[in-house]
Amino acid sequence: MGQVVLVTGVSRYLGGRMAKLLTDDPNIDRVIGVDVVPPRADIGRAEFVRADIRNPIISKVINAADVDTVVHMGVIATPVQAGGRVAMKEINVIGTMQLLAACQKAPSIQRLVVKSTSSVYGAGPRDPAMFSEDVEPRHSPSTGWAKDSAEVEAYVRGFARRRPDVTVTTLRFANFIGPQVQTPMTSYFSLPLVPVVAGYDARLQFIHEDDGLDVLYRTTIADYPGLFNVAGEGIIALSQAIRLAGRVALPLLPPVVGVAGRAMISAGLADFSPEQVRFLTYGRGIDTTRMVEELGFRPEYSTREAFESFVEARDLNRVLSPDRVEAAEETLGSLLTRGGSRA
Repeated sequence: MGQVVLVTGVSRYLGGRMAKLLTDDPNIDRVIGVDVVPPRADIGRAEFVRADIRNPIISKVINAADVDTVVHMGVIATPVQAGGRVAMKEINVIGTMQLLAACQKAPSIQRLVVKSTSSVYGAGPRDPAMFSEDVEPRHSPSTGWAKDSAEVEAYVRGFARRRPDVTVTTLRFANFIGPQVQTPMTSYFSLPLVPVVAGYDARLQFIHEDDGLDVLYRTTIADYPGLFNVAGEGIIALSQAIRLAGRVALPLLPPVVGVAGRAMISAGLADFSPEQVRFLTYGRGIDTTRMVEELGFRPEYSTREAFESFVEARDLNRVLSPDRVEAAEETLGSLLTRGGSRA
């Protein structure tokens, strides 16, 4: 009998693509996609089950199908996706706790794959040039998705201790980017005027959406226990990325950045949350030696190539008209004025 795989977060782009990818494998008998809303994209032969992982009903889904592999992709990156920060934290943290509790009780479970993020390392001026998996954060995240992901990882470690018979794989991804995936970073680089913190030029790493899904797939069908950083080769500076995207950088003094961030979030332009601002100030580098040596995986796209595929697909690398730049300046100026009056 082949595998029975359950994928969480299947209504979102990456989760849906992962479910479809698994259904193309003849050695996988059944793929069950779980989310609170139906997927809009094609998920292949995967069966959709409308369920909230915060609810103990997820245990019934796992037991009824004799699920042996769980791929947890249900951690949400922004409050907008969840309907607010409170709901986001409940889905990310409480949902993971319920899912792990269900897995712990299910004798059929043999493998757990968790999509995490390199954001758990935080970002700050005292960071090492490259974070390996064994290096502790020097500026632990205190808000948002990064903090949720750190808590999720802590619960996953606890699960691994309680169920040593289950192969547990945690993948700390650099920022996903590519032709179709929508993330806070793709929204940020799509702005005509890209706000940056004056005096800083952050180091960035990306993973192409196809490469990221490839890693998730191979850790779903074979045992690769442990924690792995995942990123494309190389690093690009924020200033380089802005030039590649044909955008115009707008340097802001540090005291203004918080006001700009709140204004941009309120206007729905981009995620410029405090954790995102910190990342775009200091950047982050992650060491992928373990990914290459233990997973045997080398991404097809480097960091720069992954970013260029995003730029090409969105047709960003063209000269912006002066009128568009002027309009963007007026819009941002208005937002800053309103944001400052509320501060």
